[in-house]
Amino acid sequence: MTRAVVTGAAGGIGAAICRRLAAEGLEVIATDLEGADVRLDITDHAAAAALAERLGPVDVLVNNAGWDRVMPFLETDAELWERVIRVNLLGPIGVTHAFARGMAERGSGRIVNIASDAGRVGSSGEVVYSAAKGGVIAFTKGLARELARYKVNVNCVCPGPTDTPMLGIFEERGQGIIESMTKAVPFRRLAQPDEIAAAVAFLASDDAAYITGQTLSVSGGLTMA
Repeated sequence: MTRAVVTGAAGGIGAAICRRLAAEGLEVIATDLEGADVRLDITDHAAAAALAERLGPVDVLVNNAGWDRVMPFLETDAELWERVIRVNLLGPIGVTHAFARGMAERGSGRIVNIASDAGRVGSSGEVVYSAAKGGVIAFTKGLARELARYKVNVNCVCPGPTDTPMLGIFEERGQGIIESMTKAVPFRRLAQPDEIAAAVAFLASDDAAYITGQTLSVSGGLTMA
């Protein structure tokens, strides 16, 4: 049976990804800081390496875990910058390093990184988060080039505004932000977590065997460039 590891699995998008992959017949190992099958702090590189060694062969890795605090850049400080980059960029890099070696040795694997359209076009109130997610996109492309010789596919999904509890961080900055975001989407609605999960399931499947190094926005047309 195909085995998948999903980080940030207890959240809205992460839980949806786990459900979808399980429905596709994969054995899913759900990881998170709490509320998942396996506890994993993605910023602890040694813990990620130990988990990879303990689990053995894994066919699919989904780097979904992330974190942000919305505020104007000039109100942020070094402590926030470091946490945002540690969780959203260095975390996926470390987890990928732990699991990609085994994929390369076996000559097969799928890595799907969850970035954000903030990393493609920028987002007010999420400047450092945008930088970190832009780094995930670039990391995806560079790694895809290196691992192609080993038949390991590496792709990236960029959700737009999605109806999850995490979206509530925008309301901390004032009422009406979510309504404005929704109106900016050509489809005039937020994404549902299952719609992000569907894109991940496709990139993790054999149907995407000839796709690597790509960034797929799931944003209802919010970003088309």
